[in-house]
Amino acid sequence: MRHQRVVKKFGRSTEHRKMLMRSLVTNLILAESIKTTLPKAKEARKDADRIVTIAKKGDLAARRLAASRLTQPKAVQKLFETIAPAMKDRKGGYTRIIKLGTRKGDAAEMCILQWVTAGEAAAPAPAAEEPAKEVK
Repeated sequence: MRHQRVVKKFGRSTEHRKMLMRSLVTNLILAESIKTTLPKAKEARKDADRIVTIAKKGDLAARRLAASRLTQPKAVQKLFETIAPAMKDRKGGYTRIIKLGTRKGDAAEMCILQWVTAGEAAAPAPAAEEPAKEVK
């Protein structure tokens, strides 16, 4: 029985599963949103939140640790230059999952995993209401 086992195995070996999560987090950093299945997104969200917490420290040790966990140097650079500074005021919950419904081929539940600041930057700020002009 799997009592209190946290890791989802996804029917893969340990090395394959770890590389899958590294790849998902790297692509999330580079593309700022990815489309994947819901269970994979929930697991990748844990790793993404941890790597942003590491990057918020900003020192050399944090950069080396992030470089060891990501697959591309461009992702490390983008993480430290844009994503971590944008998240400096947040204490956690750096990602959001938006459900899309089921995939047609195998009925897997699909979703979009994205950074929380991506939606805030895209949404325009509400403008102050102007008084209505009277027409005579």
